[in-house]
Amino acid sequence: MALITAFSQGCSSDKQTADLPQVELPPLKVGYSISIEGEKFSLESLKYAKSVGVDYVEVSGIGLFLDSNRNFKMTDTEITQKLKWAKKNADEAGIEIWSIHMPFGKNIDLSLIDENDRTDVVYKQGKLIELLSILQPKIILFHPSYYLGLNERELRITQLIKSANTLNDKVKAINAVMVIENMLGPELLKDLNQERPLLRNVEEVVDVMNRLPKSIGSALDMNHIKKPEKLILAMGSRLKSVHIADGSGEAENHYFPCSGKGANNWSLILDALDEVNFQGPFLFESAYDDEKDLLKCYTLLHKNYIKTKNK
Repeated sequence: MALITAFSQGCSSDKQTADLPQVELPPLKVGYSISIEGEKFSLESLKYAKSVGVDYVEVSGIGLFLDSNRNFKMTDTEITQKLKWAKKNADEAGIEIWSIHMPFGKNIDLSLIDENDRTDVVYKQGKLIELLSILQPKIILFHPSYYLGLNERELRITQLIKSANTLNDKVKAINAVMVIENMLGPELLKDLNQERPLLRNVEEVVDVMNRLPKSIGSALDMNHIKKPEKLILAMGSRLKSVHIADGSGEAENHYFPCSGKGANNWSLILDALDEVNFQGPFLFESAYDDEKDLLKCYTLLHKNYIKTKNK
């Protein structure tokens, strides 16, 4: 409750350029994930975000360019125009494009068993990467899989590794780093007919990452796992990007870390990030009322962490 009270005292609902916290700023820059489709990517919106302490953005909504059957819905020219618009807005606002969240879902799954389908997924994702080079991202983020059928986990891992190796070359060709995100998996089964996606716990993330080239990094969604600090420490220097959100580890909650909801211990998380010398942005993928709340929240979390550390 003290965290919520301290946070709410520094926030107001009006969307004017906010005063940044009058305390020492924490070590990491702040970023947030927004869709290329919506108004959040307008120049006005990005300028506002920059004015209240947001320095980086993750571009999501890339599924806009594909239909559910993996067919491109726009021409290369149309996609290029959309990407140039997004890059121009980010540049003029002074916000750097940190990462791109690649499309995910049942039919764009890197671990599909049917080889024709899998190679088509890799081709379509690879073509997107070439087009997305316009945005000059540092990180290209993939989900490892969608939900799995029963008893096919090891085969799916094999398929994922083949896809990742091919796509890694595409990512390196645009001077970016490929990362794979951990997925929600409090238990193996989603229901009687489906298993949870790959990379569902610390042990599986470690196992799969050990089979991939060292040039492929780890992305950690702190809403997908209980005690994210354990996965941070397990990944070490291989951790290249984060999604900041709170949750129970049981569902896709994406709570704002300063909302008082969720079970994450942010002091332990920040300590782990410091221990592994994480250098990326503190990138929010969570609910929030106003962009000015992002830096304020991180600053408060870090202040509380320092207090805990100094006890």
